[in-house]
Amino acid sequence: MTTLSPAVPAAADRPLLGVLLVVAFCILAPLGDAMGKLLGALPLGELLIARYALQAILLLPLVRCAGGSLALTPRVWALTMLRTLLHIVSLGAFFAALRFLPMAETVAICFVMPFILLLFGRLAGERVGPHRLGACVVGFAGTLMVVQPSFAAVGAPALLPLLSAVLFSFFMLVTRAIARETDPVALQAASGLAATAILAPLVLLAAGRGWPELDPVAVSGAEWILLLLLGVFGTAAHLAITYALRFAPSSTLAPMQYLELPFATLIGWAIFGDLPNGLAALGIAVTIAAGLYILHRERAASLSAPPAV
Repeated sequence: MTTLSPAVPAAADRPLLGVLLVVAFCILAPLGDAMGKLLGALPLGELLIARYALQAILLLPLVRCAGGSLALTPRVWALTMLRTLLHIVSLGAFFAALRFLPMAETVAICFVMPFILLLFGRLAGERVGPHRLGACVVGFAGTLMVVQPSFAAVGAPALLPLLSAVLFSFFMLVTRAIARETDPVALQAASGLAATAILAPLVLLAAGRGWPELDPVAVSGAEWILLLLLGVFGTAAHLAITYALRFAPSSTLAPMQYLELPFATLIGWAIFGDLPNGLAALGIAVTIAAGLYILHRERAASLSAPPAV
């Protein structure tokens, strides 16, 4: 899961293409999650290295073909490293959660992130009205409705998606701080390189030391294919959302992102036979409704705000 952030201004809006790209993201992202769930027997370190190394391998040629560069300023590189560390731990927690929870419930719990970001904005002094704060409370209650049956079934691992959402919220705040200073594709390529550089020494040092989540294991032929698909789907999803924002404003596209939840449910059911129970399904519906209401209020607030001078 990811959330939409301000884009680099496009030459011309093409909203239909933007919407289609968001729909592609909502299909590709759960497919990548499914590959991570199928690879649950692999150590997290090995899984994450494959994910980020393939991201770098796939995106670096695009950066070069577009005439871009990874020559970032020291400030941007420092924030990119912080952003990368947050993403590594957040994605690791998400993949760990997939070992215990159905895909739809894992993704739904992570949709608490928009509420966390709104509350962060309130703490930072942004004006957040009572309607949006109320929607945050309702949305968080919906998330707890999804967590409760999962917690009863598997215990503490049901909280891993919440950890992933909190860390990804900080990741988004750092991303927003540097989004206008670098090309988004170059930033993703740099993150892939940085994550691989961070994880590779850890995995090499852990070899043979009995650290289960870092000690590498032999990968079978079928697992190599799944690892390749994990990298391809994950990278393609990020590219889809990046380019969607070049063709349409985030206010148009953000509501479409909630299609990720039904697609995650369908893909989880098709591959693993998992469906949310009644309480979790109700919680997913409440979370979606609260998120869409917040988006509606955000759009209303932006339209009524006086123009910048």
